[in-house]
Amino acid sequence: MIKLLLAEDQGMMRGALALLLGLEPDFEIVAQVGEGDKIVPRALETRPDVALLDIELPGLSGLDAAAALRQELPGCHVLILTTFGRPGYLRRAMEAGASGFLVKDGPVEELAVAVRRVLAGERVIDPGLAAAALSAGPNPLTPRERDVLSAAVDGATVADIAAKVHLSPATVRNYLSSAIGKTQTRNRMEAVRAARQNGWL
Repeated sequence: MIKLLLAEDQGMMRGALALLLGLEPDFEIVAQVGEGDKIVPRALETRPDVALLDIELPGLSGLDAAAALRQELPGCHVLILTTFGRPGYLRRAMEAGASGFLVKDGPVEELAVAVRRVLAGERVIDPGLAAAALSAGPNPLTPRERDVLSAAVDGATVADIAAKVHLSPATVRNYLSSAIGKTQTRNRMEAVRAARQNGWL
């Protein structure tokens, strides 16, 4: 039996996935979680062969959880399953050690095949997204620029951002200015939007 862990914050979607995948004769759902910070503890308890992770989860993102799983449970293959088919997310997922990346609008049969393929050591990536990621190029933002932009998401002031990321206001302004330039936008909110659309944050 192929043991699966499902991480999805929407209860109905998680239940539907578990039901559909549970119909496969060789699949066993050993864990279901709705929060990112529960992924690694539950995986260590249940030892799944494959973890199906959403990206945007409360507590810890699926991408961060994928990286943590690679450290804590290297035998567990990670398949990212998301609504957000963004090129930057795909790159970050591959860097985190994910074996596959699919968007949720595909048929469940395709997902079952993908699970078996990643378990066999293959990489499974949505073809349209792979092409978009290649044309989009790498993330131009440095880790510090990403931190500052992430802190600016809710329209925070420079002083708020500085306090949150433990930098001086002048340094925050420099990072924001650099990020605005790299995203070819006019202000920090446009930079945040562009970075999110590309999956860089």
